[in-house]
Amino acid sequence: MEHGALDGIRIIDLTTVLMGPMATRMLGDHGADVIRVEPTTGDSTRNGLPSRSAGMSGFSLNLQRNKRSLSIDLKDNRGQQVILDLAKTADVLVTNMRAEALARLGLDEDSVTSINPSLIYCRANGFSADGPYKDKAAYDDAIQAASGLAGLFTATTGRPTYVPAVIADKVTGLHIVQAVMAALIHRYRTGVGQRIEVPMFETMVSFNLVEHLRGAAFEPPEGPFGYERLLTPARKPYETVDGFVALLPYTDKNYKDFFDFIERPELAIDEKFATHNARVANTSELYGLIAEAAQFKTTEQWLEFCDKVSIPAAAVLDLANLEEDPHLSQVDLVHITDHPTEGKYKYVRDPVRYSESSTGLHRHAPRLGEHSMELLRELGYDEEKISEMVSDGTVTAAS
Repeated sequence: MEHGALDGIRIIDLTTVLMGPMATRMLGDHGADVIRVEPTTGDSTRNGLPSRSAGMSGFSLNLQRNKRSLSIDLKDNRGQQVILDLAKTADVLVTNMRAEALARLGLDEDSVTSINPSLIYCRANGFSADGPYKDKAAYDDAIQAASGLAGLFTATTGRPTYVPAVIADKVTGLHIVQAVMAALIHRYRTGVGQRIEVPMFETMVSFNLVEHLRGAAFEPPEGPFGYERLLTPARKPYETVDGFVALLPYTDKNYKDFFDFIERPELAIDEKFATHNARVANTSELYGLIAEAAQFKTTEQWLEFCDKVSIPAAAVLDLANLEEDPHLSQVDLVHITDHPTEGKYKYVRDPVRYSESSTGLHRHAPRLGEHSMELLRELGYDEEKISEMVSDGTVTAAS
């Protein structure tokens, strides 16, 4: 097996649902030994439908890859001790459990880092711990609303709308990964572990403000809040003779070529469209012109023209059919592999490629408790103790 950048790093994955498991999966793709700690009933994502066997949903086949599963009752003192013993051997612990729950279990930051000061303890939460929202429950929809993302749609659709993806979970998951990577570099340089807080609310506000802060970045403001080009109802895929297409002329040359193609060359020197700032100020009218022109040609005709003159363009495809795209097929982003118990399934590789290190499928998604006994033995538990914990339900061990 080729070695990833995190080969030799042990990570305790004490997370649930999507945000945390996605982050730890990415770390596992880089070669880390990710130990997935789950309740004896399994994480909720395991039990979704469809599935071929209990506890192995399609949702979790890629989300839980490159991990070992330890299924344990953390309400039992022995279960808590197992995690503390595991923490002594670990480099990183990632959790999205609430602070009060972690304190009840004796797995809070102070308790865990006191036994392993070099540990990187990363806790993702809904809202940062020093604000008045610190105890509020948080899921993706709530964070989309609270962070202003859902409200942005008011300008384009007339009412707040959710992005049809768990975007807050995934963006926060990416921040978890970069935070853990940065902390590992810091520890490599200094030998010192640290505590990390990754709050969903603040992460998404930061994400949303990248382009929308605009004139409000100045104090006092030098212009309106929000990027006008993105907040017009006219910004949408354009209908063609036979489908829909995204057309985005952007540079002055792009627009000259576009206006020539639609036989309106005079628009290239019109003061409303001659410069980037003028086009942004007149986005609704400009995009209306593009929409009017788009309907008279086929999608393929638009793509052929745009590719010829380097105008960004793409046909609107169905997510379910993306693997049929010739580019994705060529680069092998999604391919079929064999799971030892679930049969053939689609594996979505890490999209980033490296010249020296590697990412890849090192372990298929484990069954619940598949590695419980293996991990307890690694920690030095004797067979009698392991059998006792399995027989009384403190530990689940897959057969």
